[in-house]
Amino acid sequence: MIRRTTVINHIKFSSNFENQIFFLSLSPVCQGFTNRVNLLGSKDDHYLNMVRTYSNCTVVLENLEITYVEEHRDLSFLRSIEEVSGYVLIALNTVPRIPLENLRIIRGHSLYEGKFALSVLTGRWSPKMILCNVETIQWLDIVNTESKPSMELPVAGSNPACKCKKCHPDCFNGSCWAPGLENCQTLTKLNCAQQCSKRCKGPSPSDCCNEHCAAGCTGPKPTDCLACRDFQDDGVCKDSCPGLMRYDPNLHQLVPNPHGKYNFGATCVKSCPHNYVVTDHGACVRTCSGNTYEVDEGGIRKCTKCDGLCPKVCNGLGAGELTHTLSINATNIGSFKNCTKISGDITIIHTSIYGDSYTNTPKMDPSQLDVFKTVKEITGHLWIQTWPENMTSLSPFENLEIVRGRTKRGSRTVVVTQLNIENLGFRSLKEISDGDVVIINNQNLCYTDESHWKRLFISQGQKATVSENANATVCALRSKTCDRKCTADGCWGPGPGMCFACRDYSRGRSCVDSCNILEGEPREAIMNKTCVECHPECLRMNGTATCQAPGPGNCTKCANFQDGLFCVSRCPQGVPGEDDTLVWKYADEKRVCQLCHKNCTKG
Repeated sequence: MIRRTTVINHIKFSSNFENQIFFLSLSPVCQGFTNRVNLLGSKDDHYLNMVRTYSNCTVVLENLEITYVEEHRDLSFLRSIEEVSGYVLIALNTVPRIPLENLRIIRGHSLYEGKFALSVLTGRWSPKMILCNVETIQWLDIVNTESKPSMELPVAGSNPACKCKKCHPDCFNGSCWAPGLENCQTLTKLNCAQQCSKRCKGPSPSDCCNEHCAAGCTGPKPTDCLACRDFQDDGVCKDSCPGLMRYDPNLHQLVPNPHGKYNFGATCVKSCPHNYVVTDHGACVRTCSGNTYEVDEGGIRKCTKCDGLCPKVCNGLGAGELTHTLSINATNIGSFKNCTKISGDITIIHTSIYGDSYTNTPKMDPSQLDVFKTVKEITGHLWIQTWPENMTSLSPFENLEIVRGRTKRGSRTVVVTQLNIENLGFRSLKEISDGDVVIINNQNLCYTDESHWKRLFISQGQKATVSENANATVCALRSKTCDRKCTADGCWGPGPGMCFACRDYSRGRSCVDSCNILEGEPREAIMNKTCVECHPECLRMNGTATCQAPGPGNCTKCANFQDGLFCVSRCPQGVPGEDDTLVWKYADEKRVCQLCHKNCTKG
């Protein structure tokens, strides 16, 4: 049995590449997991999440994790996977076969435990699993030796229970992935002619692969590679993607390149996928860096230089100094002070609130969670499965507007489970850009329904699972229902400040029955069913509206003076005018500002 195996940058599990067609440019991309050996809910939930994440996927942008799969499960959905950008983890399974016969390359951009690009873990957790043919694989043909890989392999024949069948006699050098002629290992490096500097498809000098190939080929051209060493552009392997700008020798300047493309992982794309950010350097990224911040230009997210100080963006879990941190806790929550945007994930689990004696992590004071009240955006996922007992809502996230889901746990972007809260309190939430929502097993939770989440979804295929919370009858008996000022669309919690939309009018962030048009303070006008305050220079009127709209130019009458169309507190006294002249005015008997004679110097 293998406990851990090999650090590699390139690997192929397919036994016969010659008849395969290279079509990555048209292939669907999925994000993958960074969950390690944590179980996502029950084993049924964990498996279904895996199916949803990897089905119809050819390129995994992050990691391929196959864990806790029981022996009766169907894993045929894994056959479509050809490339993994991060690591492959196969652990704690009892299923007899992992069908990865089309996997061509593991790039190892992220490593399991910081060390392994491929890790197969068995042991006492899955005693039925016997891993065969490890010693018959020519691992040096697979790995990138320039990265000085280390390998931890079992000693051949060290497991007395192992009754593995031998390789087919026709397998070259006795190398195979499994018994049978169809499972012979196809060597693409060790069995090459001396003239082949990288990879080959056979021992002849005419069998050399193109220099841009990473894992074998079907011919000598860059279109014949089974996987690209650097970038793939419409089926052609290249060392870089076409630049967004090109030099025009007639104009002697850079002009937009009509054939320019963006880097998206190891693929060149004409436009970045939804929910990614575009940089001027020609890349699709998850977050802006340096003195830039994220803006929306015509529906495209772009990185733009800050004019002065940038909005405060803080690293979340999985980014920067929190790259290998599993959850928010008392030792790191202070790093989120005054943050408006979190680049990464937020995960709150049992040790977050109650501490961990094993790691000497102290308990968290519930008031420390208020640090999240300034947060408006989370680029990754929000996962909450433990919460202080005395807090009935997730009010620290009351100003959160967007959860982008650029990194998810499986297919999930927002998860709230096993809490004693009565309402969610996400009163500012407007968008969940990608990924699913799971709100389950919160026995006292009211004010939520699957239909509430659909209005927040942007991507096709997003879904919400809302179940095993307090039922509608119990909520009604407890008077845990939406305020009468809300529309039938629903609400995030009790009171007129939690409505999705207002039945009549809104003032600030709360719903109201009416606006202060003829009475009440402050006097208001109505714009798009919203109460907007009249300008302080408007004279408060009784029996008629004080203003028609906000601003000093929309008053019915002025409280002090009128200068042109505007109400002012005093007439201009020596203010700059045209041609650097100073403007002086006086108030006439109607309290209207009039220009002084041009010969007057100081009013």
